[in-house]
Amino acid sequence: MSRFLVAVLLSSAIALPAFAALTPGATAPDFSARASLAGKEFKFSLKHALKKGPVVVYFYPSAFTGGCNIQAHTFAANMQKFFAAGATVIGVSLDKIATLDEFSADPQYCAGKLPVASDPDGKIATSFELKISDAHAGIKNTRGVEIDHAFAERTTFIVTPDGKIAATIGGLSPTENVEKTLAAVEGLGAAKHAKQSAT
Repeated sequence: MSRFLVAVLLSSAIALPAFAALTPGATAPDFSARASLAGKEFKFSLKHALKKGPVVVYFYPSAFTGGCNIQAHTFAANMQKFFAAGATVIGVSLDKIATLDEFSADPQYCAGKLPVASDPDGKIATSFELKISDAHAGIKNTRGVEIDHAFAERTTFIVTPDGKIAATIGGLSPTENVEKTLAAVEGLGAAKHAKQSAT
């Protein structure tokens, strides 16, 4: 087996989530949810967002926790690149909307650039076949507030306008998750451009 093929297989294995999340080619479950951007609530609809282009739906365990803070900051810092590639991004967690109002506005994390949606009962995460884990009693976030909700596994889905999942990205650090997601979204744009040029 060539070194290139081994490298490709290894990178695929690393990128695949270690659980039974929906895989590329599957139809993404449609959902609507209360969401917040820059501290202002709105109703997010996947169906509506897909009319504009690909949508990155990224699930994370909890706002104001170490890895989730890093991931939100990295997404926010790269939002213009996602927009340039024609994509919309929405973060989803089991946090209450009041928490997400604060998280979405916090200049260190979402910085008013990254919208985040509330999935308080975990139905959205479950529809994407993500594992939900109960929080251990007494666990506090980085603000010293006890976390009172369950966690969805950190997994990102890229959904194309036809409602299909183009990529499922999990099992990576928060920063690597964003980097791989951006590369995949830019790859979709490049493939679309190449197809249009060929016709």
